[in-house]
Amino acid sequence: MRSPLDRLRHALSFEIIALLIVVPLGALIFGISLHDTGVVALVSATLATLWNLAYNYLFDLGLKRLTGSTWKTTPLRLVHAVLFEVGLLFVLMPFIAWYLDISLWHAFVMDVSFAAFYMVYAFAFNWAYDRLFPLPEWHHDSAANKAL
Repeated sequence: MRSPLDRLRHALSFEIIALLIVVPLGALIFGISLHDTGVVALVSATLATLWNLAYNYLFDLGLKRLTGSTWKTTPLRLVHAVLFEVGLLFVLMPFIAWYLDISLWHAFVMDVSFAAFYMVYAFAFNWAYDRLFPLPEWHHDSAANKAL
């Protein structure tokens, strides 16, 4: 499993890169000021970082208990990304509605749009991160999985 320092590097790099993409994109798509989009994105990123640390630890812990490894196949990566975003959706929607003074429905639509972006982004980021920073145990697991 990943060390706490590696998990912190993962979570922070994930959120910083995402903010650089999502703030201008969100302001453009939703017609909201960069300031308001930035505040929503920053608070959301902070909550998401905390959720990311807890969620990835618990997911890896459960995966290791079930399979003996933290190796993720492509379908499992999709499940991982979807479950992460669904959990985050319920945390962020009330904040977005309150801060932007919009209805829960409008906040839901906005949050789902961001979640769609983040699902694709999370899948790509995590795949790239695992390739840049692979765990030694995966070399054995990958060879064993190819043999099956």
